[in-house]
Amino acid sequence: MRYEVPDTGSTCLVTGATGYIGGRLVPELLDAGHKVRCLARSPGRLRDHPWAGEVEAVGGDVTDEASVADAMRGVDVAYYLVHALGTGKDFEETDRRAARIFGEQARAAGVRRIVYLGGLAPAGVPEEQLSPHLRSRAEVGRILLDSGVPTAVLRAAVVIGSGSASFEMLRYLTERLPVMVTPSWVHTRIQPVAVRDVLRVLVGCASLPEEVNRAFDIGGPDILTYREMMVRYATLAGLPPRLILSVPVLTPRLSSHWVGVVTPVPASIARPLTESLRHEVVCREHDIADHLPEPPGCPIGFDDAVRLALERVREAQVATRWSSASVPGAPSDPLPTDPDWAGGSLYTDLRELSVEATPEALWRVIEGIGGDNGWYSFPLAWAVRGWLDRLVGGVGLRRGRRDAHRLRVGDSLDFWRVEEIEPGHLLRLRAEMRLPGLGWLEMLAGTDAEGRTRYRQRALFHPHGLLGHAYWRSVSPFHAVVFGGMARNIARAAARAPAAPGRAGAPAR
Repeated sequence: MRYEVPDTGSTCLVTGATGYIGGRLVPELLDAGHKVRCLARSPGRLRDHPWAGEVEAVGGDVTDEASVADAMRGVDVAYYLVHALGTGKDFEETDRRAARIFGEQARAAGVRRIVYLGGLAPAGVPEEQLSPHLRSRAEVGRILLDSGVPTAVLRAAVVIGSGSASFEMLRYLTERLPVMVTPSWVHTRIQPVAVRDVLRVLVGCASLPEEVNRAFDIGGPDILTYREMMVRYATLAGLPPRLILSVPVLTPRLSSHWVGVVTPVPASIARPLTESLRHEVVCREHDIADHLPEPPGCPIGFDDAVRLALERVREAQVATRWSSASVPGAPSDPLPTDPDWAGGSLYTDLRELSVEATPEALWRVIEGIGGDNGWYSFPLAWAVRGWLDRLVGGVGLRRGRRDAHRLRVGDSLDFWRVEEIEPGHLLRLRAEMRLPGLGWLEMLAGTDAEGRTRYRQRALFHPHGLLGHAYWRSVSPFHAVVFGGMARNIARAAARAPAAPGRAGAPAR
């Protein structure tokens, strides 16, 4: 869909707009007077963002030349904020191919600047000794710099901001473990940077002169060890002092599983973060300030960055989270809505019942599901399913929610993703746990022919192969407890809920 935008500023293409940084960069670019076009595999996931009506959203993938070429038409500045980490063993080759396509199509379209956010590599460490994550980030930067389009490569270490994976890892490790036996990397020196400074520099790079074609290190004013960061976080969060003991035997793989057990960040994401901390990551220069003058108070120090992040978390004003981006390899097939769907077997568990409450009260319970509110049935069963998912490398049940009361398309919700939402009526979730097939969960609030409130709940599963069929048959005996109990408890919660003026959704249909 194309929208009218004001005829001012540059036209900026943002890839990764459904992710943590991209979703925050778009409104900053708009505030700076730029036009924004977003390239996304699923443009519909952008529709509920506050800025959706001010941007042009186009569908496509950075590994597809035709869609990138189409997205580049008329673009002045192209932001490359995507990476293939976690898509499989060949993620480095995927990153390499995508970067080449992006650079080639930017040059062909006459784009005047590329801006890329990469990782800060340690000084003096041969590239072959870097983690695959940092090695690939460095290679992507080189490819873009060699594309023939003036490029600014920004290299950042730990980004501190509400909802960032690095901040969530720091937050949960410190809050949940008063006594910690930690890997040796807690003594590695790091130069964290506030997400506000990252965004400020990203926006500023749109106006860099044409002759600038280089990498820049970006960081905050503080250089700390990870241990010092945890100690300072505990103080800022009002926690008792933490006892931190480090041991040298925890490998990056074991470290990532340790982080995965303690925090909502799954091992697949924690591993590149912890691998990046094996070596000192400190800025070697601050040349970006020569091109982009820093406002008073910038860059923001670690303590202030943590205070700002905690304030956003406490006020439930987290604009994007690390889980905003889709899980690599997550299904994207359309929902088979027809019971006689021709795409193969489709298992369904359907529950319907009357509710002694208004449709608005029922909708508030539906939209508030997950996170701290749980799933309204057999908590142990949900917890076990989450643990099992973590064991096989999935996201687990503890991603929680971005906002305690409101959902939007694309939000992660524990081990689900919001695929569709019709306020006051429908919530459809797509499963992102590891499954031998595709799964959905639908919850609907409505009325029957006599005007009584009805709750309708439907779980669907499209199996892949014999394993998928065996999986459904093995779990179906528990559905009466899990799904049946869920429907009954949602109805009871709606009946018990007090009226909430001003919080009701749209009239149920």
